[in-house]
Amino acid sequence: MQTGPHIAQIAALVGDPARANVLSALMGGRALTASELAYHAGVTPQTASSHLGKLAEAGLLAQDRQGRHRYYRLASPLVGRMLESIMAVAETGPSRYRPHWKGGEALRTARTCYDHLAGRLAVDIADALIARGHVVLAADGGEVTAAGMAHLTGLGIDLGAAKRGRAFCRPCLDWSERRPHLAGAVGAALCVRAFERGWVERVKDSRAVAVTQEGKRGLSDAFGVVPQT
Repeated sequence: MQTGPHIAQIAALVGDPARANVLSALMGGRALTASELAYHAGVTPQTASSHLGKLAEAGLLAQDRQGRHRYYRLASPLVGRMLESIMAVAETGPSRYRPHWKGGEALRTARTCYDHLAGRLAVDIADALIARGHVVLAADGGEVTAAGMAHLTGLGIDLGAAKRGRAFCRPCLDWSERRPHLAGAVGAALCVRAFERGWVERVKDSRAVAVTQEGKRGLSDAFGVVPQT
C-alpha cells in the first residue's frame, strides 16, 4: 500500500523527454499555446495535446483561455522550484544526465527561472545584496534586512504585497553557475521590476533575457553590478 506522495507518478511525467521539454519551455515564466509547446517539445500538435493533458491532470500545469486559444503555464512556484532542483542535481551528475540548452552564453549570462532572474546576472545581484547587508541567505532560507527593505522599496518594489502566500526570500541554486541567486517572492518582485524599468528584455523563443543600455546604468546604480555581455 502506498501511503506517501505519488513520487513515482510525478517523476514518470517529468521524465518523458517531450514533457521535460514542455516544462523547461515554461520555466521562462510565460504562458504558451499548445502549438508553441509542440514546437519546443519537437512533437506533433496531437502528441503535445496528449502530454499537456497528462501534465494538467497531475496538477503540474494550469490553463488559461483567451478567445480561441488555450495557454499553458506552470501551475505554481512549487512546480518551478521542483524543476529548478532537478536541473541543479542533473548539472552536478554524470555528463550524460546534464541538461542541454539552446542559447549558449546568452542563456548562461541572464535568463528567467520561472518567475525570477537566473544566470550570472542574478548571481551577481544576489552577491551584491549580501555584500551590502541587504539580504542574508542560508542553505534553506533567507531574509531581507531593514536596510534591504528600505533599498528595495526605494526601487519601487512593494515588499508588503510580495509577502503574500509564498516563501518570501530564499536562495535558488543556479544550475549553470552552481551558486545561489535570489528566489521566492523577493526574487520574483525584483524580476518584475527589472522588466518594468526596461533593464532587461526577453529574447525571442528563449528563456534568455538581454540587458538593455538603460539596464546597464540602472543595475549599476541599484546594485553596483556591471552586467557581463
